[in-house]
Amino acid sequence: MLVMCRGRRKFLAASLALVFIPALTWLYLSVGSFQVKPLPLSPLEVQSSTSVGGAGERQALELRVRAVEEENRALRRELSRPPRSPSARLPNGSHRGNQSRTHSEEGTGDNEGQKAAAVGNSSDCVQQPVVDKCETIHVAIVCAGYNASRDVVTLVKSVLFHRRNPLHFHFITDSIAQQILSSLFHTWMVPAVRVDFYDADELKSEVSWIPNKHYSGIYGLMKLVLTKTLPSNLQRVIVLDTDITFATDIAELWAVFHKFKGQQVLGLVENQSDWYLGNLWKNHRPWPALGRGFNTGVILLLLDRLRKLRWEQMWRLTAERELMSMLSTSLADQDIFNAVIKQNPFLVHQLPCFWNVQLSDHTRSEKCYKDVSDLKVIHWNSPKKLRVKNKHVEFFRNLYLTFLEYDGNLLRRELFGCPSEADHNSENAPDVGGPAVPALRPGLRGADEPRERRLPHRLQRGTVLPRQPPA
Repeated sequence: MLVMCRGRRKFLAASLALVFIPALTWLYLSVGSFQVKPLPLSPLEVQSSTSVGGAGERQALELRVRAVEEENRALRRELSRPPRSPSARLPNGSHRGNQSRTHSEEGTGDNEGQKAAAVGNSSDCVQQPVVDKCETIHVAIVCAGYNASRDVVTLVKSVLFHRRNPLHFHFITDSIAQQILSSLFHTWMVPAVRVDFYDADELKSEVSWIPNKHYSGIYGLMKLVLTKTLPSNLQRVIVLDTDITFATDIAELWAVFHKFKGQQVLGLVENQSDWYLGNLWKNHRPWPALGRGFNTGVILLLLDRLRKLRWEQMWRLTAERELMSMLSTSLADQDIFNAVIKQNPFLVHQLPCFWNVQLSDHTRSEKCYKDVSDLKVIHWNSPKKLRVKNKHVEFFRNLYLTFLEYDGNLLRRELFGCPSEADHNSENAPDVGGPAVPALRPGLRGADEPRERRLPHRLQRGTVLPRQPPA
């Protein structure tokens, strides 16, 4: 009996141990998982700590509000300031005020051209030169003969289509080209455009002593004498071949003058063919040139500096020396320009190649652009012209044909914010001997005159040319 009682006690003790030990273990683990936080000693301490924290947050919020209000006041003050007058100038001599910002980048050969094409010619992060919207842009073109007259009309249309500045054209022409261009400009009546003509026949004696094999003939050498031909008070000019088509505002090219440094007086694009490397065919012997040479289809001329450097004497001496061995020029004025640059490389400021995309055979023009938006100037510098071989020639041909068929009367738009055309011509345009195209505006004629008589009829290209004598 005693043994049975002891057995029951042991069983009861074991059962209690099995129940209480897990319970105590669970209670211990549960209590240990909670973080012991210091409890406030009294309700007063709780209130004091809460008030201190709230005051700090409120103070930080008030400081932030004051800072935002101060920024808003500063912004309102900046917006309320009157804009600077156009006469206020930047340190570099550019105008500030009513201006049109333009893109221009210095070129350093193929690497620069590829870099410009790779980035899509975007230069938003770079400080851009500026051209005042009322600044006159001067353009010089040598144009003589039937074909040149047809091409130059397409060039002029492309320039006028994109331009936002007053323009002053200087045409070195023969009598045929002068008749055509004068009639066209009188017909179009484009505002803020002045045209002066210079007789090419009077300049023949200046370059006729140079033998030239180029298809442009003697007229292809007349860009050499522009410093002597153009007005002496004209400081800078853009010189263009007639087989050029513009795909952008010419003010962007004019702005590149601000990037000339030191003794740089010529802005040129590198030649995109291997002509001056002398490896096109066996026994090919080109004129001397710096590297690949430069193409003279688009030239920026600082006329005032060229005159100080005695440009006339410089190119004449170079031509005489080289002709003793070369006997004649193959690429007209381009050979002589390159020979001068070969001896005086400091004269040239190299332009990015998209300012003269050359579409002749054996060129690397495709490296100058990555997209259509990169194109600025297209140069049809091949005797084949529109039949030249290029994988994008269809696009270039369509662009050319668009301006070829474009109605010049649609280019008659005013440049708002600039002086009137009469004031503009008298103040900014040089007074030259050539006949300037007057401003023909229908509103200045008699109000009772019939509209058919007030507006000149559009002249067709085929009707202007005089009939050739029979053979």
